[in-house]
Amino acid sequence: MQTRHRVDTSMWFDATATLPESRLIEATDTEVVPFGPSTRQVSYEPYLATPELQAAVNLAISLGRPLLLQGDPGVGKTRLASAVAYALGLPLEQAYIKSTSKGRDLLYTYDAIRRLHDAQLTRWRGPVKDLQQYVRLGPLGRAIVRAGYGRRSVLLIDEIDKADLDFPNDLLRELDELAFEIDELPGVRHAVPADRPDLRPIILVTNNEEKALPGAFLRRCIFHYVEFPSSLEQLDQILELHGIRHPEMRREVLDVLLRLREIDLGKKPGLSELLDWAGFLQAVQVPAGEVAQLPYLGALLKQRGDQGRAIERLGHP
Repeated sequence: MQTRHRVDTSMWFDATATLPESRLIEATDTEVVPFGPSTRQVSYEPYLATPELQAAVNLAISLGRPLLLQGDPGVGKTRLASAVAYALGLPLEQAYIKSTSKGRDLLYTYDAIRRLHDAQLTRWRGPVKDLQQYVRLGPLGRAIVRAGYGRRSVLLIDEIDKADLDFPNDLLRELDELAFEIDELPGVRHAVPADRPDLRPIILVTNNEEKALPGAFLRRCIFHYVEFPSSLEQLDQILELHGIRHPEMRREVLDVLLRLREIDLGKKPGLSELLDWAGFLQAVQVPAGEVAQLPYLGALLKQRGDQGRAIERLGHP
């Protein structure tokens, strides 16, 4: 396990900073050779982070540890990565985990079938010399390689609990050392420079608690539980930040949301559902006075039984 004698405080996430609507972010294109710089336009990511969440992000940045985020679905765990990347002006790598995901997929994949096919053609074309053409870097691999060229990244590992327990266990050494070898290319190794803690990727990991994570993985993380906003003022700020302009509309949709969350529902609506619902009501110009009638309820509640209970308790769409 790598010992960290330095604390990196060169970058701090400040969700309250005033930022332009879009910005050019320089990245290192690891899909081509040489690894030349490229730029891409990144849109502003509206995100209202609590002081506690900002402190957790900055602690993870300073210690060079992954930040493990838990919380109810729809509270903004996944979107935080985009907000951090945009606020710090860094490239964002995203790994959306599936039940079939393997730890090595985050580092690289090797196209053995294409390699075998090409090997069968060597009698006409000659031997294959560049084996690197069969390697495609994964999100963590790109972040590590990019650091070798002096550029930091933000990495999102989304819904890590969807994979089996071998997945986080297979990444323990790589998350500690931020280095990896390509087995099919002997002698090829990529690593974040040991003397540059400021280049360590900022890693955010989301977990919906579908299964317990191994203790060895948890010990390597900073942990933060993202709470559903506890105050009307905070919820109102979130709606306004996402373009819900009219105070009366915000007041009505929040009244419905909070009343729904008091009902015994199979899946309570979260911020994601709230923003979808309020945004659509505003787009189709539903009068604020009709919000209590629960129009377009399917954007807010995703189970038939929950919709029935909501209609029974709150009214009729």
